Amino acid sequence: MSQISGSSSGAFDALADDTRRAVLSLLSEHGELTVSDLASRFDHIGRTAVSMQLKVLRDAGMVQERRAGKYRYYSLRVEPMNEVLSFLSSLYGASLDSLAAVAEQRSAEVEGTRWGTSS
Repeated sequence: MSQISGSSSGAFDALADDTRRAVLSLLSEHGELTVSDLASRFDHIGRTAVSMQLKVLRDAGMVQERRAGKYRYYSLRVEPMNEVLSFLSSLYGASLDSLAAVAEQRSAEVEGTRWGTSS
């Protein structure tokens, strides 16, 4: 069974918030954005709140910061996303394997009942 690493656990915590997911989506669409660029795309929060959300995402390892003069540019980090996808895929795969096993067992039970071989 696949385990969640410490960094993946932080990634799941970071993904729990709607605003942080929106920030990640914007970074995914645009590549690199400043805090001001991000804040301009939100009606309900300002630059300070976006900065706090970016801090959570940085601490979770999901975004990286690049400084250029007085600006800080933020972009996605791929590795934590891959860990999250890998974990979710392992759950999905385990679910399908379990479903297939149950289906095979039920099929065998039905066949056994039809032919009088069930116990």
